[in-house]
Amino acid sequence: MHNTVAVHNDLFYIGGNDRRISLFESAYPVPRGVSYNSYLLLDEKTVLFDTVDLAVSEVFFDNLAFLLKDRPLDCVVIHHMEPDHSDSFARLLEKYPNVRVIANQKTAQMLSNYYGFDSSRAHVVKEGDTFSSGKHTLRFVFAPMVHWPEVMFTYDETSQTLFSADAFGTFGALGGSIFADEVNFERDWLDDARRYYLNIVGKYGVQVQNALKKAAGLKISAVCPLHGPVWRKDFDRFLAKYSVWSGYQPEEKGVVVFYASVYGHTQNAAEILATELVKAGVKQVKTYDVSVTHVSELLSEAFRYSHAVFAATTYNNAIFPSMENLLRELQSHGFKNRKFAVIENGSWAAQSGGLMQAILTAMPNVTQIGEKATVLSAVNANSRASLEALAGEIAKDFLA
Repeated sequence: MHNTVAVHNDLFYIGGNDRRISLFESAYPVPRGVSYNSYLLLDEKTVLFDTVDLAVSEVFFDNLAFLLKDRPLDCVVIHHMEPDHSDSFARLLEKYPNVRVIANQKTAQMLSNYYGFDSSRAHVVKEGDTFSSGKHTLRFVFAPMVHWPEVMFTYDETSQTLFSADAFGTFGALGGSIFADEVNFERDWLDDARRYYLNIVGKYGVQVQNALKKAAGLKISAVCPLHGPVWRKDFDRFLAKYSVWSGYQPEEKGVVVFYASVYGHTQNAAEILATELVKAGVKQVKTYDVSVTHVSELLSEAFRYSHAVFAATTYNNAIFPSMENLLRELQSHGFKNRKFAVIENGSWAAQSGGLMQAILTAMPNVTQIGEKATVLSAVNANSRASLEALAGEIAKDFLA
């Protein structure tokens, strides 16, 4: 049965929610599920903006048929070829064989690669091209590597609506309302939005900044992403977050402590340091066991805060694997412009600290505070004193 929502008087949300999925892209936990968004414009020509993942294709096609009634589907605009948005494309062509496929050249080729689509059938558009559906004029804005090379946006000049592909999306299934202004976005959605951006799109900050510059030249009344809520009020707040994230600047001033511990002694050292930081006046301190918390959340938190502490035991003469995985993920996603400190542990050859330092200091504008603190097996009076001293140095830098 159909389940549609009007975005404007002639634009409708026709997507669906998947709450059964456990890993988005087989990589990222989504305990609140995910939405797959699609939109239908009922103008003189009917225009569909993207399809959906097969998981929600039944409600999508019910929604589409309900709104079209006896009208044909004239056009479909493909903004992004990732299968969570295009997997229903082949079935769409079966149901609506005369639909006009609007895509750029790279998208047309990908449609051929994925679905055997005859790319010569596509209405190929270039940057800045326009298409009239009747009352509405659609302008196509290219956004390569946000986060695939074929990605483009569509700007409806008539309603001032931006169809933004994966940009401005978020993890999480929609709960009745599709609009950001009808939920407490900062409380209930911002963490998922940050984790979505930094893990999915985050390594392409330069390309995102280029796309933001294009968006800055548009008067925007609504933003329709392919995941998460639709924006029709106060979009500037979310746009400001994207500007910070894509500029690789800390979103908040705080210290996040990451530890990898086998028998609890490195955890003890990390928690002593966290306690001493608070005693020294650092009010925003968060602590994570990197072997328990998923790396996508750890990466998001590392980018969120201005200061980070990495505490790891030495394992097989190397960094404990879960900590090394976090550091490599940070490196891959362009971690920069942060301060860090290091705690190492080892029973006979404490080496993890130097190895962590080598990875971190190779990152742009990532600078160390103090000397590494070393624990030999378990915290004793001497190593506790070094942890207290390191906490003091971090606090001094933080509070400066």
